[in-house]
Amino acid sequence: MRVRHFLLFGIIMLAWVVSTQAGSLMQTLDAFGIQQPKVHKSAPDFTLAMLGGGEKALADYRGKVVLLHFWATWCVPCRHEMPQIERLWRRYRDDGLVVLGVNVDRGNLQAVRQFVQQRNLSFPVVIDPEGEVRNRYEVRGLPTTYLIDRDGKIIGRIIGERKWNGRQATAIFKQLLAR
Repeated sequence: MRVRHFLLFGIIMLAWVVSTQAGSLMQTLDAFGIQQPKVHKSAPDFTLAMLGGGEKALADYRGKVVLLHFWATWCVPCRHEMPQIERLWRRYRDDGLVVLGVNVDRGNLQAVRQFVQQRNLSFPVVIDPEGEVRNRYEVRGLPTTYLIDRDGKIIGRIIGERKWNGRQATAIFKQLLAR
């Protein structure tokens, strides 16, 4: 009888810890201005050309937490965010974070290359000049960023510039990467 009570207590405590952590993450996402979907659906897969050659599919990153960042070279808030996103990438890439930059410039590939080189960006950058992926993700303003969990489900969307090296962002990624 005691063993059953002990096991029941353990199960209840585990459920409480999991629900508290999930609630805490949701609150942190809200505080950071992340729009959370009512239903966590799979992120639409795509394959795009990489800036350095070859192709990359979103499905290649299954099992990782993905920060899918839509940006353009002419976007001033995008320019402000990029150094912070690069630092975030370098800090957490070994823990399972992938930053995938989706450039939406229409044509001038040389300007995109210069932008990436001048800022020493090392995360993968893919090119969406026709806006096909941008439209599938309903990107209406830049920058727009999606967070995708290890199972390929959308956790939330961020429209506009954020402080990616601040306390709230750090809390979000520590929680997401611990899962």
